[in-house]
Amino acid sequence: MSEGSADPTALALRRVPPPPPIASSGGPPPLPRRHRASSEFKETGSALPPPLPTRPAHDPPPVASVAAKPSSRVSNGIAPPPTRAIGLNDKLPPPRRRSFGDSDDSDSEHAGNERTQPSMPRLNRALEDLPDSTHCSRRAPVLPNYIFARARIHVAAPACVAAAAGNHVAVAGHHHDLRVYDLSRGDSPVFTIDLKDLPIERRGKEPRITAMEFRMGEAGEEDGGFLWCGSKDGHVWEFDVQRGALVRVRSAHMHPVAHVLRHGRAMITLDDSGKASVWKDYHDLNAGGQPRIARTADKQGFVRIFSGLLWTSSGSGAGSGSSNGAAGGQRGPTIRVYDIFSLNCTAKLVTPPDLLGAVTSGAMLPSQPQLVYLGHEGGYISCWSLSPSATDGASPNGTPDLFDSGRPVPCCVQVVKISVSDVLSLEGVVDKLWMGSRKGTITAYDVETKPWTITNMWQAHGELPVLKIFADPFSIGKSQRLHVVSLGRDEQMRFWDGLLGTDWVEAEVQKREAEFSTFRDVNVLICSWNTDAQKPEALTGNTENVNFLENVLHSVDSPDIIVFGFQELIDLENRSLTAKTVLLGNQKKKTDGTISEKVSRSYRMWHERLVHAVRLAMPVDDPYVVAHTDSLVGLFSCIFVRQRQKHLLRDSAITAVKRGMGGRYGNKGAIVARFVIDDSSLCFINCHLAAGQSHTTARNQDLVAILEDGTALPPSGIDWALPYVGGGDGSMILDHEICFLGGDLNYRIDQRRDVVINAIESQELDFLLNHDQLRKQAKHHPGFRLRSFTEAPITFAPTYKYDRRTSDYDTSEKRRAPAWCDRILYRCRDPSRVRALHYRRYEANVSDHRPISAAFRVTVKSIHHEARAAVKSDVQTLWRERELGLLCSVQDFYTSHHIL
Repeated sequence: MSEGSADPTALALRRVPPPPPIASSGGPPPLPRRHRASSEFKETGSALPPPLPTRPAHDPPPVASVAAKPSSRVSNGIAPPPTRAIGLNDKLPPPRRRSFGDSDDSDSEHAGNERTQPSMPRLNRALEDLPDSTHCSRRAPVLPNYIFARARIHVAAPACVAAAAGNHVAVAGHHHDLRVYDLSRGDSPVFTIDLKDLPIERRGKEPRITAMEFRMGEAGEEDGGFLWCGSKDGHVWEFDVQRGALVRVRSAHMHPVAHVLRHGRAMITLDDSGKASVWKDYHDLNAGGQPRIARTADKQGFVRIFSGLLWTSSGSGAGSGSSNGAAGGQRGPTIRVYDIFSLNCTAKLVTPPDLLGAVTSGAMLPSQPQLVYLGHEGGYISCWSLSPSATDGASPNGTPDLFDSGRPVPCCVQVVKISVSDVLSLEGVVDKLWMGSRKGTITAYDVETKPWTITNMWQAHGELPVLKIFADPFSIGKSQRLHVVSLGRDEQMRFWDGLLGTDWVEAEVQKREAEFSTFRDVNVLICSWNTDAQKPEALTGNTENVNFLENVLHSVDSPDIIVFGFQELIDLENRSLTAKTVLLGNQKKKTDGTISEKVSRSYRMWHERLVHAVRLAMPVDDPYVVAHTDSLVGLFSCIFVRQRQKHLLRDSAITAVKRGMGGRYGNKGAIVARFVIDDSSLCFINCHLAAGQSHTTARNQDLVAILEDGTALPPSGIDWALPYVGGGDGSMILDHEICFLGGDLNYRIDQRRDVVINAIESQELDFLLNHDQLRKQAKHHPGFRLRSFTEAPITFAPTYKYDRRTSDYDTSEKRRAPAWCDRILYRCRDPSRVRALHYRRYEANVSDHRPISAAFRVTVKSIHHEARAAVKSDVQTLWRERELGLLCSVQDFYTSHHIL
């Protein structure tokens, strides 16, 4: 039968009837019918598809005794999906995905169960579980008044063939030169050796160094005085860096030497073909010497020696940031561990338990000598035990796997996500794990905390990748310091203080602030309110509405700083209004700080009303002026200070952080304002976080993005070491000594609506607070970013959600459960310097939220610089004693693990 003359009966059998209409209005339309050409069954020789196999008969399930009521909606209030009629061999339509928006549409009486939360993308779901950086120091650990801090040494990238041993630094040039530096004399080469001039046989046109490492010295020799270099031709050279002379040469490989490694007195050279030459002593490099040969896999991207084991890895693994990149069944990167110093050089293939990207780097920590840390693309660290137990799952039979020599085979015991970007370089320094990123930052992690925390993070190589980090163990004996060297894509070599001495000194000086500072108190009043798009003229109808602003301003005597933080000042459902606000956002303030005429009328009206209310409520002889004002779609912040204290404010700045639609839209986010008063830095954050009963994770992620935004504010123009904390420059929120965070945080109560209502009526607030999402996160979630913040005791009923102009909680169809969505929290480096005076709500009922306010007595400091310099000098003396002890312990580790 031809395609054009198909049997009408067969065509009728293939027609799929349309799905029945949905009974309730407002449901999605039925899916369109899908037609197939009759040629689809041409290969079978028949117009009909093959019959389906017969299904075995089953007894029907028993019918429930209670008849179900006919309804087009299931018990959770969601309409059933339309019926889909899919023919045989038809392509399946894309699945319907539930949107994860910012609206309150997901609220319901039964939405308190976190298990109903829609699945988040893998990257976003892990964001709040990344190591906490809210307490990290962003001060670069430079070596003050030391030539290494000023050294500028060019290193060709991306190969970055360089080595350091105390004052001596060796760098391979782009082509056929070797530069040797003695940094005790300066950062200009003391020797430049042209490899073409060496009296050696060459296999190629130009000799080029491809790998290098300093070796240990013999008796009477200086450690780190001799450099081994591997070449593109397979030669191994030894140079005396003090004389700039070639001492020994050996044609040891037929392929380019990719790695030169040191293990005590032994040296290992490894070429691209996988041939490893183990030189038990540098004398083996002489003509009569004979290295032991071992075979490894070829073209290894990662090679390191840890505790006498050679670790190698190749392959792309799961790919950078991929969640399912092991296509074709590959389970992560290939990692091989060789017992390189045993006679038969046993090799073992080890596999991490999770799907990870390629291995880029590895490290050991002196404080954790039984662990090896491997860095992976995708931002992961895998942790490997060198002495695995049966509980570590080293082998299927429950006993640790062993090399032929009897040594246990390392086993992966943990995988940690530490970054949203790739881990490019890694080094263990004392008790911190240093990581180099693609964005030019070096981050130090404390791996002993659970979860890991970030202690230091600084910009090391501009915005370019940090390609390599390594500690220089020779620097301990040669310079009485521990140097850490980083090489970047900017082709610069940088030197850092591995002991992080500056941070220790500054922390100790801050502990003695009372010896060089004077203090005074200032009163701070903060008011937060989600206005639900109500304008000032709506404050009518009862005395609570009419006197609302006056009551707030009189809630504390003589406030020095008044902060108003409003949310939903405009109707976020009004697309034209929000679009206008977004488009004109950069024109919202004039040069004198007043509100522009081009922005929404609501902002202007509230600004004028607040100015008028402050003017009426405060004494005429002690006026207030606006210090900051800003808006972000629905957010609005306005900060007043006493006019007689305005001249004391320095380093003022205000900005907005968008969090709606993944940071592209400002319907959710924060307005951040800061200034320095005397010598204390204050920061005020007005937030509106993700809504929805079950969207706790999204709110947590909003806080991560807001608090850890390193570009939220402009860097300070004054001495950052005094008003700011943690080595910060004021560009990050938690650089500030005192922070206040308030707004519609949207954290809910994990209970049914009727339970919450009954508890409110019975004044059982403590019961509800035990189920408050914010408090539960702070108690049970180690990575929750507000754990370091404090909130005054809550003694008022939940402030959300009310029917407008009533005292009734939400009686709409959604019937949302009441919650303390509106909060004010604070954080101070010294908690005793912030004391809460009150924390209360107001009964203005024009919005679906009740407004709240909090007042604080804040202690600010003024520093006497001469006295501070004397204290710092005493602390530096203490540091030198502590430094010697740390250097001795680190040197013992390097010696015991044959790194020295």
